[in-house]
Amino acid sequence: IVGLSILTTACLSASSASALEAPKPAELRSKIGAFFQPLPDKMPGAEKDSAAQIALGKDLYFDKRLSANNSQSCNSCHAVDKNLGGVDNEPTSPGAFGKRGGRNSPTVLNAGFHMAQFWDGRAADLAAQAKGPILNPIEMAMPSEEEVIKKLSAVSEYPKAFAKAFPGDAKPITYDNIAKAIAAFERTLVTHDRFDDFLKGSDAALSADELNGLNTFVSTGCIACHNGPL
Repeated sequence: IVGLSILTTACLSASSASALEAPKPAELRSKIGAFFQPLPDKMPGAEKDSAAQIALGKDLYFDKRLSANNSQSCNSCHAVDKNLGGVDNEPTSPGAFGKRGGRNSPTVLNAGFHMAQFWDGRAADLAAQAKGPILNPIEMAMPSEEEVIKKLSAVSEYPKAFAKAFPGDAKPITYDNIAKAIAAFERTLVTHDRFDDFLKGSDAALSADELNGLNTFVSTGCIACHNGPL
């Protein structure tokens, strides 16, 4: 998704180049090899995630009961089921009681590849990030960790699901485990597109316009800021 967006932008800004002969795919792939790499198949830490943790995390991600008035889930702001690219496409996101935060919601897709979370990088990883919105008074507005645990413990399916996801814990429903499970699900949200196919060797993955756009993108120096797997 990210790779194709970059190529599309470059194509539009270089429309005159589309009339030229497209560069040979193999030569272009060699030219950009130092700047772009395919996305890895798994995010860091995914090798430790169990199927039970991922399933629990998915349920929690979509569960509006994590908000004070049962109106907001993680997916409300970081939509992964509406073809919105892991966001809500809002300038700023509305919270549980209608107030809006000061920033828009970043995409959750591929987020586990980032070195830090939130726009200001204040959370070290996905689990640390997942803890924030639930207790944020503007976002999901739960009053405390204890109230979150109490609320989820009263949901019939969760005690068994948490016990299965965290079998070594005497009390598996904890705020840390809520965040760990959500992070486990989010680590499955890896995108792969035709740009990855091209980087892996498929000469037919990109159109002539896209090849011209990519060539222009590299040649004009956009790669100074925009490079790497993401």
